Amino acid sequence: MGAVELLPISTHEILTCCACVGHPCSAAPRDRRRPPRRSNAPARGTVGPMRVGVLGPLAVTVDGAPVEVGGSRVRALLVRLALGVGRTVTVEELADALWPEDKPADEVGAVRSLVSRLRRALPDPAALRSAHSGYCLDLPPDAVDAHLFDRLAREARRALAAGDPPTARRLGREALDLWRGPALADVAGLPFAVGHVAGLDEARLAAFEDVAAAELAAGDGRHLVADLTELAARHPLRERVQALLLRALFAAGRPAEALAGYEEVRRRLADELGADPGPELRATHRELLRAEPPDQPRTGNLRMPLTSFLGRAGDLERVADLLGRHRLVTLVGPGGAGKTRLATTAAARLPQVVWLVELAPVTDQGDVAAAVLGALGQRELRTAQRPVGRLDAMGRLVESLSRTEAVLVLDNCEHLVDAAARFADELLGRCPLLRVLATSREPLGVFGEAIVPVPPLDDTTAVRLLAERAAAVRPGFEVTDANRPVLAETCRRLDGLPLAIELAAARLRSLSPEQLAGRLDDRFRLLTGGSRTAMPRHQTLRAVVAWSWDLLDDAERAFAERLAVFPAGIDLEAAEHLVGEDAFDLLTALVDKSLLHPVDGGRYRMLETIREYGLERLGERGWIGAARTAHAEYYRDFAELAEPHVRGKEQLAWIARLDAERDNVLAALHFAADSGDADTAVRIAAAMSMFWTVRGNRADSVGWLRLALDVPGESRRVARQVVAAFLLLNNAISGGFRNLDEQVPQMQALAESVEPDHPVLVLLEPLVGLFLDRTDQALAAIDARLDHPDPWTRAMLWAVRGALRENVGDMAGAREDIEVAITGFREVGDRFGLSQALTGVAEARLAFGDAQGARAALEESVRMLRELDPDDDVTHERVQLAWIHALLGDVERAKEEGRRLSRPSPGPWSARGAAFARVMLGDLARYEGDLAEAGRQYETASVLLSEAPFVVPQFVALMRAAHAQLAVARGEPATELVREGAEQAQLSQDMPVLARVAVAGAAVRLSEGDSSAAATLLGAAEQLRGAPDALHLDVVRLSEKLRADLGDAAFDLAYASGRAMDRETAIALTTLPD
Repeated sequence: MGAVELLPISTHEILTCCACVGHPCSAAPRDRRRPPRRSNAPARGTVGPMRVGVLGPLAVTVDGAPVEVGGSRVRALLVRLALGVGRTVTVEELADALWPEDKPADEVGAVRSLVSRLRRALPDPAALRSAHSGYCLDLPPDAVDAHLFDRLAREARRALAAGDPPTARRLGREALDLWRGPALADVAGLPFAVGHVAGLDEARLAAFEDVAAAELAAGDGRHLVADLTELAARHPLRERVQALLLRALFAAGRPAEALAGYEEVRRRLADELGADPGPELRATHRELLRAEPPDQPRTGNLRMPLTSFLGRAGDLERVADLLGRHRLVTLVGPGGAGKTRLATTAAARLPQVVWLVELAPVTDQGDVAAAVLGALGQRELRTAQRPVGRLDAMGRLVESLSRTEAVLVLDNCEHLVDAAARFADELLGRCPLLRVLATSREPLGVFGEAIVPVPPLDDTTAVRLLAERAAAVRPGFEVTDANRPVLAETCRRLDGLPLAIELAAARLRSLSPEQLAGRLDDRFRLLTGGSRTAMPRHQTLRAVVAWSWDLLDDAERAFAERLAVFPAGIDLEAAEHLVGEDAFDLLTALVDKSLLHPVDGGRYRMLETIREYGLERLGERGWIGAARTAHAEYYRDFAELAEPHVRGKEQLAWIARLDAERDNVLAALHFAADSGDADTAVRIAAAMSMFWTVRGNRADSVGWLRLALDVPGESRRVARQVVAAFLLLNNAISGGFRNLDEQVPQMQALAESVEPDHPVLVLLEPLVGLFLDRTDQALAAIDARLDHPDPWTRAMLWAVRGALRENVGDMAGAREDIEVAITGFREVGDRFGLSQALTGVAEARLAFGDAQGARAALEESVRMLRELDPDDDVTHERVQLAWIHALLGDVERAKEEGRRLSRPSPGPWSARGAAFARVMLGDLARYEGDLAEAGRQYETASVLLSEAPFVVPQFVALMRAAHAQLAVARGEPATELVREGAEQAQLSQDMPVLARVAVAGAAVRLSEGDSSAAATLLGAAEQLRGAPDALHLDVVRLSEKLRADLGDAAFDLAYASGRAMDRETAIALTTLPD
């Protein structure tokens, strides 16, 4: 454990010393940074199921979250491998596919380079497996959408043949829903793709035919006429499509058109092919001639949409299911969420007659029945200027609908919600065969109503919608590697609202994607000019939101405007601070009206678009400054209340609260800084510093801390000192200690001037001693403060004292001090400090041969860390645990865990944890004699580390030691590797790391035939480490060989001479002097 790993500034984040749990991997710095808000990155930890999509633009996802794969040729490589998922594609095949004309001179090297780039992009590099003659995408076939589509389509066809139309329809729809655009869109121009594209397109058409046949067999095919008419026009000689169209026309009550259609097809076949209709078409014709014409159905008034419907397959199924079980279903969501389109699309798939009633133009609460009559093609009878009676309208509706299975779609009920509720309740009570599907921004509130929330589109569907609508106004527009990120960000900032996305797409006619995204801060001015045929409130984004806003009463409107300054939403406690005892009723009202939506933990959030509108209204009223001031003061007090709890028994609850309020606190900090309120800005930053440390937001916090300090004006002295201290420390750590020469004097000046009340101020002077390589000075500063009145600070001081002693090779003293710290952290209830102390004591226990005790400490540390952050992969502790499993004889378990941990999550920092796991796997392979595998693991670790933001010299030293051990095993020269490792280790004066290099040096001396020198180096390693490390496999094996060479007495003598050396002599010996 390093000397600064237990400080409140670090959690294995830096390596001014080694955390040697018997293995170099334990020297790993930790990154606990939370993922960015609304990030699409996969969850950290073990990589979940990876899926590859080629039915459209290439898409790679993990647990549904997209993963970017850049570079057209790298993407083409993945597409080619995905088409052959599970089997080896030879290098020759890959080269032919990727370079069809101008092949590289070194095909093998060129393919290998692309494979390396692809592995770095994939969340699970092991999924791309090297084989003897090529490479294999080692995933289950269903992980590639083209293969999943093929399986589902074949199963649907079998179900249809077996006489099970419902199953065939369900499976076929699942298959078709996998398509996101043209097959193999990224490689459609490459020769290898031509045959695949043709085959996939044919399979898609056949799957659609099967679905249509299933729906016709189930009696639900009337709605297919439009789609089949379009398809028949594109494939005029495809007999199955023509036969299905004839049957759909007949089912829709148009037998004459069906018979005429057959004659037209027969003539076309004769004229163009000189052929007669085939068996299926002739059989269909005979069925039409023999069948009784169906009753002429009431066709309703649904119109065919002019644009495609994307996504929401699950929502469509849910609406259909609920309408089968409930007679009143209401789709509820904010304006522009796509409620109307979802309702009409779902209704079009129903077997019943469907009537759409647009209530938006209706302004009188009493005119709902009349509007429905008008939609049914009837008119309300009137005499002079008043209707005969509204009861007459209801009576006529009952007469029309009581004996017919029908679905009434009441669209846009929110401004007539009371009248719509009464109308639906009465009509459903009098028409037993009727069902009502309503859309509204709030529920109707009728007993028996089933509510379907209509959420924004998911990120993938939102980008597809934006791209498709943009292509309609700007021919040739398509999603590319270059514009995909900005399109995704645009959709996220527009909250995934279909209407807002369609308005944005119209702007892409004249703006680039980057220009569009850059103008979204003024979204209400930008997003205008919707369809001329749309209702006025759907022609601009402002009108959509204003429609909802105007339906609020005065108290609701004022509350909503004040909530607009809360970017992270609000909980009931904060709401009560704003408006007192009315908070719950107002929150409920805004949720019901789709202006707020509940999220986990009893919180409520506004969509960003609605929040922007609220801010605009606050500005118009001149209230925005006062609202933001109140917001900043509330979160200043909240942060100060939370700060001591982040280190105590209620730590988990308060961390969860601070996580939820993160964006609110940052907004408060920025407003205080922008408005010149230095005291509020500094107090917020000081109170949040410990939380940012626990959460691993060290690099980000540098900017926030500097922002607070840069505000001119008076502020509390201690708070300013705390901010200054955290700024210096976090800046040093996040920068990899590259600027210590500049920063240490500033720390020293601050340490001499502070009032040591806050824990970080108490620890500042010991840190200065540490950074100046003055361990005695640092220990003296700690000893002078060990009677500090705050128990958490005392525990931290003991922990740092132990870490310092370990770093200088006093392992026994380190173990004693850290045990004291563990007791202290348990008493105060701090999981953060306790987890780090447990990791440190595990290292000391293992160094003295107590593997069981080390394992128990590490297992508890992992539990603590997981409680603090369930998303934390805890890679470094788990690698150490895996290593201990190997030491205790369970090598297979160690390998299995190592393989799991060797897959980096997205993000630059995760590569380091994966690299440490790779080194462990390499060591295990080396011990088993598989030197080729050891080399591969070490090289992969080196590649992963090259992608990390910085690599401290300790790990470079440990890597050199590992490579030296491998070189010795291979019979290759290794002296220079050891010397390089010693040089790197001495840069930090890290004794445990130097001890590891000394062990590698002993292996080199043994390979040179100098067993006595090797034994002396092993003894020097113990002197540097401060413990024998008798369980480490390199130490064990070397000791056994040297005893066999020298005999026990000579070995013990040489070993003792090394152990008795002074520190400087032992350090010099690690360089393998000539």
